[in-house]
Amino acid sequence: MIEQVAIAFEHKDYQTAAKLLKQLLVESPEHPWVQFYLGRLHEVSGKRQDAEKVYRQLLRDTRNSRIVTLAREGLRRLQEIELDERQRAISQATAEGNNSELGVLVLEPLSNELKTEASRKFAQIMQLDPYTARLLLPSRGWRLYRSGQVGELKFYGKQLQQAAIPCFWATIAQIQQIQVYQVKYFQESTPKATVVCRNETNQLGSLTFDWSEVTARVVGLLPIFEEVVDRDVRGKLERKTQTQDYAQFCDLHIPGRRCILRLYDNGYEFQQGLKIIPQASQNTIRINWNTLSSWIHQQLPQAQIWSDFTSFADTTLDQTEMLGHIKPYINLFRKEQTNWDSAFHLYSGLILVK
Repeated sequence: MIEQVAIAFEHKDYQTAAKLLKQLLVESPEHPWVQFYLGRLHEVSGKRQDAEKVYRQLLRDTRNSRIVTLAREGLRRLQEIELDERQRAISQATAEGNNSELGVLVLEPLSNELKTEASRKFAQIMQLDPYTARLLLPSRGWRLYRSGQVGELKFYGKQLQQAAIPCFWATIAQIQQIQVYQVKYFQESTPKATVVCRNETNQLGSLTFDWSEVTARVVGLLPIFEEVVDRDVRGKLERKTQTQDYAQFCDLHIPGRRCILRLYDNGYEFQQGLKIIPQASQNTIRINWNTLSSWIHQQLPQAQIWSDFTSFADTTLDQTEMLGHIKPYINLFRKEQTNWDSAFHLYSGLILVK
């Protein structure tokens, strides 16, 4: 009867093949050829998950070289169908509206208890091996997973969200639309706060806001690089770039105005405006900054604090082409261009637009 099933498949007479298989599954359900043609029937019926399950079971259980070859061919056909459908869906997604714009896909942290199941689903969606998938899923802080056309990122992001893998996507245009004000000092704090600041064109002015408008405080350290002379392993002098210090940054987010108030330790004029720090002129910048940070924290008990920039930067700094589209609005003196500044602005901007 197996021969009759094979002939039915050759003639694409799947109705007859199904009837014959129904009888064979009662008489010899474990027979490898019966199982193989069951897999083929699932495949031609569009039940691809059932077909894959049968083919993989055959690869594990049978020693018949012909069946093993046919099962592998079946799995390859299923993969090609899935890949073709995926490419068509991505092409359709990127063709709609502004979905061809440059964007980023960010993975959010998962607890270790959920990682085993999540990594299996992540591997399936992104066509990865499970070990690599588990390494890519973050346990703490955000991971910038991919940049590219936002339509494609959205396509993958929706599948990940449906699989209970937390993530989000955003366009670089959304980051570019955020207004950034460089705060020089606080002029008033009650009943509303007023800061003296410079806008994106370096014009000096002031901005007044209610403390309740600030929803987030983003803090981070940006490395300061210096060229130093050192000796190599052979004792010869060599020039190399090293991190000599860190600049401390604090962004205050006002999403209702789609703007960021940006402060940093060497850019804040501690002796001007509101007297927040006693004897500011006699203190070190570090003491002044820590005092200012504590004062700001007291004014913003409702604002969420984001402080995982460094771990986010570790996943972002090599994305040079994407970061090249981001103007950082950071006024540190740099002898050479660095991706750290754009990475911080991206991190802060993503928090604002999310």
